[in-house]
This record gives sequence, C-alpha cells and structure tokens, in this order.
Amino acid sequence: MTKREFEVLVSDALDMIPPELAHLIDNVAVFVEVEPPPDSPELLGLYDGIPLTERGDSYFGVLPDRIMVYMGPTLRMCETREQVVEEVATTVIHEVAHHFGIDDARLHELGWG
Repeated sequence: MTKREFEVLVSDALDMIPPELAHLIDNVAVFVEVEPPPDSPELLGLYDGIPLTERGDSYFGVLPDRIMVYMGPTLRMCETREQVVEEVATTVIHEVAHHFGIDDARLHELGWG
C-alpha cells in the first residue's frame, strides 16, 4: 500500500466521526508518518497536544495539536487490506478521543484500545 492510499484511509476514518463531534475538534492537524519514533517501533498512532478538557481561558495563539498515524507498524501487523482499514479507523478514533480528553484506560473500557 502506498502512503497516498494510506492517507485516504486516514481521511475516510476522520469522515466516520459523527458531525456533532467533528465540529468540536479544534486546532488539530492530522499527519501520516511512515514510521514512529525509534523508541516506540510498534506505535500505531500518537496524539500530541492539549486536550479540550484541559484548555482554559488562556488557551490561544498556540500551535495546532498533532495526531500522527504510523503506516509502517499498521501495515506490518495487518494481513489484509480490510484489516488495515479497520486498524486505521480504530487508531484515528483512539487519537481523536485523546483530543477530547479520554484516556487510554477509558478507551480500553469502551473497546477502542
């Protein structure tokens, strides 16, 4: 799978977010990276930013939060295109949930681990 094809899957996953939630996403950029940092070779995605639940009145003029989705580990763990589509959707939802302030423990409880 090419990076461009993978980017389309990430875009499709973002489109799956219900409109009532999607319009609440604020100051976030989503990127596809080929590989995660060397110290986390199995990482599928990463949210780097200030969750909405932690933003106060002084939140302004900051760089966008970043969501990274890592292509290499995803492709290595999946055997079929369908598995890649499902894993990308799960990863995107997982990282967007962090933007909304939902932590890993709660995501695991909800089945988005």
